[in-house]
Amino acid sequence: MTAPEGDLAAWLRLLETPGVGRDSARKLLASFASPQAAIAAPAAARRAVAGAAGESLSQPPAEFDALLQRTLTWLDEGSNDAPRRIVTLGDADYPQALLQTADPPLLLYLIGRAELLQAPSIAIVGSRNPTAQGKDNARAFAAELSRAGFTVISGLALGIDGAAHEGGLRGPGSTIAVVGTGLDQVYPRRHQALAQRIVAEGGLFVSEYALGMPPLPANFPLRNRIIAGLAQGTLVVEAALQSGSLITARMASEAGREVFAIPGSIHNPLTRGCHALLKQGAKLVESARDVLDATRCCRRSATTR
Repeated sequence: MTAPEGDLAAWLRLLETPGVGRDSARKLLASFASPQAAIAAPAAARRAVAGAAGESLSQPPAEFDALLQRTLTWLDEGSNDAPRRIVTLGDADYPQALLQTADPPLLLYLIGRAELLQAPSIAIVGSRNPTAQGKDNARAFAAELSRAGFTVISGLALGIDGAAHEGGLRGPGSTIAVVGTGLDQVYPRRHQALAQRIVAEGGLFVSEYALGMPPLPANFPLRNRIIAGLAQGTLVVEAALQSGSLITARMASEAGREVFAIPGSIHNPLTRGCHALLKQGAKLVESARDVLDATRCCRRSATTR
């Protein structure tokens, strides 16, 4: 096994061993500096750092060899047009924006243009069942932001997410899809053609989940923290009061990023989430220019501090 493969094996074992969650893995990395060192440490030392989770690393999990081989094969099957990579928290190419968040993923699987992770970006999120006007707004805002050089980030869901990705592909900023499954599958299946377009037309797919991970409901709120953490700001187009988009907006605010919302009719239940955000201090926007002006203003303010 080559050294890079050895590194990957250690990372996968740290992250995919049952009983070792993100918090415990982060504690072990902080104490032992690398997955290899954490695994090689005495069980008692690991237990002192992470309790029972540390002891869980004493043996590889069941099916670990199969997962490692599947991951290596997946990497090898990438192409120049659709490169595949895995970046870890210690890599120089790890996105700086995520390092500034409270819970950065320890490992990211990538398909496509990895350099988009370092580009200026705006997240666009909203309802899975939007109005026709909502979809048109998401697509139009995304296209103008992309033409202005901002990468459009969303979650590949039906509705607003899909329209945002379509708009992002209309400009050089392109688009990033952050998903809640392993990158060996597309969810929802209705977005298979859109997923192929994103990769073929210079976009990027991102996931923190190992190959084979199905679309479990618990994955998507966690996925949202990556969407919010990668972007300089999050725009909510249409959202009900009980919406995952509001989770993304809250995570963006907690990370110190801008939150934008498009207002709408008081009679439309899909604008109530946006109106709630506006009451909480989100910036009201009526055009993509409003987002661009606010984002550039914030960048200038940060530079002069």
